[in-house]
Amino acid sequence: MSTATTTSSSNLPAWRDLLRTGIGVPAGVLAVLAMVILPLPPMALDVLFTFNIALSIVIVMAVFYVSRPIEFGVFPTVLLLATLLRLALNVASTRVVLLHGYAGPGAAGHVIESFGEFVVGGNFAVGVVVFVILTIINFVVVTKGSGRISEVSARFTLDAMPGKQMAIDADLNAGLITQDEARTRRAEVRAEADFYGSMDGSSKFVRGDAVAGILILLINIIGGLAIGTIGHGMALSDALHTYTLLTIGDGLVAQIPALLLSTAVALIVTRMSRPQDMGGELRRQLFGNPKALGVAAGLLGLMGIIPGMPNVAFLLIATLCGAAAYIINRKRTAAAATAAAPKPVPQAPESRELTWEDVRPVDLVGLEVGYRLVSLVDKRQSGDLLGRVRGVRRKLSQELGFLVPAVHIRDNLDLAPNIYRINLSGVPVGESVVYPDKELAINAGRVFGPLQGIATRDPAFGMEAVWIDAASRDHAQALGYTVVDPSTVIATHLSFVIQSHANEILGHEEVQQLLNGLAKSAPKLVEDLVPRVLPLSIVVRVLQSLLAERIPIRNIRTIIETLAEHAPRSQDPAVLLSAVRIALGRQIVQDIAGIAAELPVITFEPDLERLLTGSLSASSASPGLEPGLAERLQQRIAEASRRQEASGEAPVLLVPPPLRAQLSRFLRAALPSLHVLAWNEIPDNRKVRVVTAVGR
Repeated sequence: MSTATTTSSSNLPAWRDLLRTGIGVPAGVLAVLAMVILPLPPMALDVLFTFNIALSIVIVMAVFYVSRPIEFGVFPTVLLLATLLRLALNVASTRVVLLHGYAGPGAAGHVIESFGEFVVGGNFAVGVVVFVILTIINFVVVTKGSGRISEVSARFTLDAMPGKQMAIDADLNAGLITQDEARTRRAEVRAEADFYGSMDGSSKFVRGDAVAGILILLINIIGGLAIGTIGHGMALSDALHTYTLLTIGDGLVAQIPALLLSTAVALIVTRMSRPQDMGGELRRQLFGNPKALGVAAGLLGLMGIIPGMPNVAFLLIATLCGAAAYIINRKRTAAAATAAAPKPVPQAPESRELTWEDVRPVDLVGLEVGYRLVSLVDKRQSGDLLGRVRGVRRKLSQELGFLVPAVHIRDNLDLAPNIYRINLSGVPVGESVVYPDKELAINAGRVFGPLQGIATRDPAFGMEAVWIDAASRDHAQALGYTVVDPSTVIATHLSFVIQSHANEILGHEEVQQLLNGLAKSAPKLVEDLVPRVLPLSIVVRVLQSLLAERIPIRNIRTIIETLAEHAPRSQDPAVLLSAVRIALGRQIVQDIAGIAAELPVITFEPDLERLLTGSLSASSASPGLEPGLAERLQQRIAEASRRQEASGEAPVLLVPPPLRAQLSRFLRAALPSLHVLAWNEIPDNRKVRVVTAVGR
């Protein structure tokens, strides 16, 4: 006996291992399919019908308590398996009803007998009416509505995918999220699209199951009458009573789980995609307004005093609604009074003499906000602007190659309520309007319709945009718009301003920190250059010039080595800059064209090139061109740049080395996206493809 017990207990881990490896679900599917072929005893039908009802209840509860639909991503598969189980049970119970129904209502098991006798009172006419009503509710109302919602949700989710992907890319480029967070959000977007697409197909299973229930009912009644009267010699009334009760009981046992599953489908497809507690949201949004409850209490009270009405029921519910409205209103009034209570006024500090500590230096990078935007900064009001700004600093510090200084954020009552302003060294360089209770839908170039809202332009890149309500976010994304929140708008604008003025932000202190960091790995290199050969101010000028031409200074070792090599021959910042650019040629071209083997460029025709060389040789400070030629030159280069950008390529102007510095300064303000390169800055392993030759 002990041996048998030991063997049995030792087999339990083996069964657990089989279930853990995933063989349990396929085995269950095969068992369900086997029920269609193999006859089942009434006891087995009772157990399986009870299990089917319990499974449906568990699914409904799981749908109700899940915070996001995507968290129950296996729901379409569960729905298919539950529908398959219910249909297999219908086939198995039909076989038992038709084979042994002549023996009485208990021939198909106690569950079917109980639903036929107790639920419908043993009256087959009542049973038919109840079954038809349940079927109409399931088929016409719940199933049809949930199927339509699934179809629309799947279409809108697929249409919104490009907008969501662009929003993720925008947050990643602005430094608001990391690569891992972007990867996670992209996976969520794909999973959401897959889920709603699967739900669109799964809803067809539920609809087909409702149709099958009606057909099975008719087949069982007609088949039972034929078998009972012809095969077993039963009277027509007895056969009609017995087989109809069995069929109705069988139909109700199957239809109730079907109605539960249809309700689960409707619940999950009507949920919002963002996390939410359904019970809490229903309580807050439906019963959280005391005015609604007060009006309902008044109307119910009026109906309760009308003679002939059920006065007790109406007056009782009216009292409950009125009491709930009173309690909620008291809580709101108390909360408002607490918020409006005057705060203690701090005591004025004792008068003292002014010192130099009272003279505060100007913030290198500052952000001022109007009073309505303070909530974006305040963490107690769920403001996330501080975190977004930290993300911008982290990303730009990695990209530019030096530590971007802290951004000091303060409110400014002189600004309009919805205005923010970006300052560099105390001077405003950027300003725009944001609405903290709205979101910005940006037209990135491919949208499928207009939006209702406040028309504006993206403050960073000047693209057309519309301020919309937060509830319209999904609709805007479905139309192809990139939708961002107000904090992201400000953070993206701040990132753009810092990148555009990086050369002004970099100073002596930042360069000294870069040299100190390099001295840890190459102490002799730094010691021999600064200050023995080259003063720190010249190094700062060269690094600022690189940043002004949008070249990061991440590769500080190569920059310092190049300066150490050329500084003994010249300390002219322009000469040193040209040498550093040649040394960084591979990095410059890589940042422009990526890993492509060819670099598409714009060049000058030979006669124009000779003219520019002669004109610029007389003045090294600024182009010595007559105004008409300068205007035509700028216009034609701008047209060529736009054509190259339209083809998806970065505009690059390739010029002789003597012309590069002057032309770069001449074109930088009008064409900020144009890269001006010299011939000797192109690496040997890159091929040059001339796209356009600009002439006079």
